[in-house]
Amino acid sequence: MFTTEFASHVPLPTHRFPADFRWGVATSAFQIEGAADVDGKGPSIWDTFCRRPGVIADGSDGTVACEHYHRLDADLDLIASLGVDAYRFSIAWPRVRPTGAGDWNEAGLAFYDRLIDGLNARGIQPHLTLNHWDLPEALQATGGWADRATVQRFVDYALGIAARYGRRVAAITTHNEPWVMAVLGHEAGIFAPGIRDRAIAAQVAHHLLLSHGLAVRAMRAAGCSVPMGIVLNLSPTVPATDSAADRARALLEDGRLLRWYMDPLFHGRYPVDILDDLGEQAPVIEPGDLDAISVPIDFLGINYYTRSVASAGAPWVPGSSGLPLTDMGWEVHAPSLTELLLRLARDYPVPPLTITENGGAFPDACIDGRVADHDRTEYLAGHIAAVGEAMRQGVPVNGYFVWSLMDNFEWASGYAKRFGIVHVDYTTQVRTPKASAHWYRRFLQHQQALRASALGIPTGD
Repeated sequence: MFTTEFASHVPLPTHRFPADFRWGVATSAFQIEGAADVDGKGPSIWDTFCRRPGVIADGSDGTVACEHYHRLDADLDLIASLGVDAYRFSIAWPRVRPTGAGDWNEAGLAFYDRLIDGLNARGIQPHLTLNHWDLPEALQATGGWADRATVQRFVDYALGIAARYGRRVAAITTHNEPWVMAVLGHEAGIFAPGIRDRAIAAQVAHHLLLSHGLAVRAMRAAGCSVPMGIVLNLSPTVPATDSAADRARALLEDGRLLRWYMDPLFHGRYPVDILDDLGEQAPVIEPGDLDAISVPIDFLGINYYTRSVASAGAPWVPGSSGLPLTDMGWEVHAPSLTELLLRLARDYPVPPLTITENGGAFPDACIDGRVADHDRTEYLAGHIAAVGEAMRQGVPVNGYFVWSLMDNFEWASGYAKRFGIVHVDYTTQVRTPKASAHWYRRFLQHQQALRASALGIPTGD
């Protein structure tokens, strides 16, 4: 599967990471599993959303995806072949509890038993995410995340999952990217469930944060001692120009993307300027909510892809800065990741940070069994180096996960955008490691050699 002649010539970052630093790859259930109505799985809001005409760029859905549900063992071998020591995945809530409450689905639970046990047998740490956006449709029918009752349904779900798997996983994440669920799903309406209401979006964001805090409390009270945290999608927001209007816009956007989530998690309050901006659309916050949200966590997951540029006038045009763009139209600017990590460590009492997603979509082509994705390889090299630089300056970072293990269903973009370091032929489901996968494997071997050298252990290289 891996050959030295196809290894990329992109230089390896020189920073020597600690021996206990976790290196992994990441996926999410809806994007790869398929088997949408197999073995008792219930529908999620994404199953429902995909049936709306025009909402998915290529008209596709997650019914088949990468057939991971049926190809589990081979995919576990694929993960192991990369040389990583950690794998981040999510559990599909409607697969294990089809209506979001009530009876559990043993067939769905057994699938994750096989996944977790298979990872452990291969020496790979399982990093479990409880919610990567695929809320059971039955809960959406009663109000979804806008309904405070869903908060308790999530806590119950978290307790069940922790009881089943808590002793066999290395970490539990409550939510992946609450900003996406709230803003893209309930304000912009371009992600499931497709609602366009700013007040509802603000309430959803609050309920997601509240359910996170209450779930962490409940799992710990039940005796689950595994490290727990939450994952946020964060970027530094810079003004398009130095004008007062652009600087004010950048501050507002920073508040909506970063401070709206970081402030309650680590300061126990929402930012006043964003509450003022919301006005009557601000969420209902009950006594004790902020105490629950700010419960101490063991790690903070950071998903980073690009910086954000704010303009008060005409919309800023990606690429106008001269920086390269990914296939999503996002700037490639690795120094912004260092800037972001330094800012988080400076402004908040953060626990260890984990880069839970980092990667780029590029227009890959598989030719004669090879994918020469050198743009992606350069992206990964630059961002890993950026993490190393932040650590050199004192930021506590304990792991890095490439997004993604394999090409998959990229939400509203369908299958048109490829983030994987492994190419997937969606007709045959053949997996082909790309040049970036070869490079990542070589980088991890290099890190092992550096650690061995520091300990005076001969490597044979």
